[in-house]
Amino acid sequence: MPGLSPYEETVAAMEAHVAAMHEGRAAESIWLLEHPPLYTAGTSARAEDLVDPHRFPVHPVGRGGQYTYHGPGQRVIYAMLDVKARGQDVRCFVRELEQWVIDTLAEFNVRGEIRPGRVGVWVQRPDRPGPDGRPTEDKVAAIGIRLRRWISFHGIAINVEPDLTHFDGIVPCGIREHGVTSLVDLGLPVTMSDLDAALIATFPRRFRGAACGV
Repeated sequence: MPGLSPYEETVAAMEAHVAAMHEGRAAESIWLLEHPPLYTAGTSARAEDLVDPHRFPVHPVGRGGQYTYHGPGQRVIYAMLDVKARGQDVRCFVRELEQWVIDTLAEFNVRGEIRPGRVGVWVQRPDRPGPDGRPTEDKVAAIGIRLRRWISFHGIAINVEPDLTHFDGIVPCGIREHGVTSLVDLGLPVTMSDLDAALIATFPRRFRGAACGV
């Protein structure tokens, strides 16, 4: 599809860049892109969570997490960063990725939140109360990374305007009790360029010494 990055070729290029970083031939890098419709299976993926295995291609990957969807209208962010130089604390690094997403969403007056035991960034939906009358919660961004000799790769997926029915073929990240949303589904006329500008503007708050660009 025009303008979309083929998945296997992109992952191979990312791994080559990480190898070059190990050898001192490449600098830290953030890639912002979109993929054709596909599912990825992380290292904790459960077979029963692949509801429709024939809907889109399924790619096993080495990152943490379970099943996720990638497709048009979703900003995929591959973060190749030196975690050793940032304190060698994986949990802290993941928190900083989450906070980068939260900072970015705040640029659009969206309150992103994290929840213990649930991967990713979530938003409350007062427009969709649950049976108890309290707002439900939907995931707006997924996070899954891998480390190789303290360099991170894979990263983040933020839903801008994907076809949300495409998530029906999996149980996203193994969580059945909550839904999936996007910035446009939340009623915000946000474009991919708008999101990219916000990502670039907020990046230095969390990751000093590295550059972020399209």
